[in-house]
Amino acid sequence: MIGAGDIANCGSELSLGTAILVDSVLRADSVAGVDYVVFTLGDNVYRSGSAYEFASCFAAGWGDTTRRIMAKIRPAPGNHEYLTPGANAYYTYFGKAAGEFGKGYYAYNVGVWRVIVVNSEIIVSSEFDDIARKEQMDWVERDLKGNAKSCTIAYWHNPRFSSGWHGSDSKFIPLWQLLYDNDVDLALAGHDHNYERFLPMTPAGVQDTAKGITQIVVGTGGATLRGFSTIRPNSAYRIEGRTGVLLLTLGAAEWRSAFLEVGGRIWDQSGGKCH
Repeated sequence: MIGAGDIANCGSELSLGTAILVDSVLRADSVAGVDYVVFTLGDNVYRSGSAYEFASCFAAGWGDTTRRIMAKIRPAPGNHEYLTPGANAYYTYFGKAAGEFGKGYYAYNVGVWRVIVVNSEIIVSSEFDDIARKEQMDWVERDLKGNAKSCTIAYWHNPRFSSGWHGSDSKFIPLWQLLYDNDVDLALAGHDHNYERFLPMTPAGVQDTAKGITQIVVGTGGATLRGFSTIRPNSAYRIEGRTGVLLLTLGAAEWRSAFLEVGGRIWDQSGGKCH
């Protein structure tokens, strides 16, 4: 799997760099028979997720049909998509790849891994009511209990933990508790425009090497980059001022990760075993 969040900013060409990087990885590894999923972590296009911005700005980089990205993309929505009512342009642009129109949460398999995509706006935005929030949580629980996969990733836009400008968000404690109780291994997020990997943690943010979930924030897909604010406990690795993507290599019972910077440098090679 390869991807990032906070991608195409109209008027900036930074997302073209990450698009070329992702495409080059897909092209090179296709020769070796390696198959990929391209994930996005929300705020796919700025400023308002409009149809024009998707067609003119996202399409100029990640959405360019001459590249391999769109055939493999599995997106998540962010807050900027919902500046267009109902995020209608997002759902129209990505079609079935974004799950059921208007919901934004769905799941798929990558080998022995289960991948769960959560719509974080349902959790944080007043646009959604408690019924919608319960429906998503009930769906996540059913999917976790109904799919006997060895390893699980969940991804969405707003991070549970972050040392960046937006910071940690306690609204995600119930979701993290549900993931934690069902042995999820990795959580990915964007929203803060930097890279940060945390040690495995409980919903309260306590390090837990036996059952904790590792979270990686990758808001570096091409939007304007930001630095860090208050460094949160268990923040293991941080990168600011670098545009790039996260590369995940998924094994039968383990995972490896690396941050690939536009320009070629490889940062923070890490990994772990499935619960």
